[in-house]
Amino acid sequence: MTHPTCPRTRRQWERRSDRGSAEALFVLPVVFMMVLAVVQMGLWAHAQHRAQTVASQALSAARAFDGTTTAAYERAEQAHEQLGGSVLRQVRVEAERGPEQARVRVSGQAPSLLPGARVPVSSQVSGPVERLAP
Repeated sequence: MTHPTCPRTRRQWERRSDRGSAEALFVLPVVFMMVLAVVQMGLWAHAQHRAQTVASQALSAARAFDGTTTAAYERAEQAHEQLGGSVLRQVRVEAERGPEQARVRVSGQAPSLLPGARVPVSSQVSGPVERLAP
């Protein structure tokens, strides 16, 4: 058996201790980017869900028998405030109400983990206007 200070054993030990260090150098950034992508998708999905909620609340105000587009805008603002947080940013609401159909479109931005990147979110819903039937 050779002594640990022997040059041959030391070289073998150095080779063994150096294994895998280059692999981690290439694998860790890829893993980090995958985790970053998963978190970004979660933020986008959460913002999308909030946009859908705001749109459906505004639509219910617009479709009501005595509803108006003004009521839809007010209800959308109220729903956005109730949800709170900063997951849905730069919210823009468009509401239309015709004699038979009402339509609401909500658009905004989800937070981005990459500086300068834009992550758009939008939701559009429509439905028949409530009428009084004899």
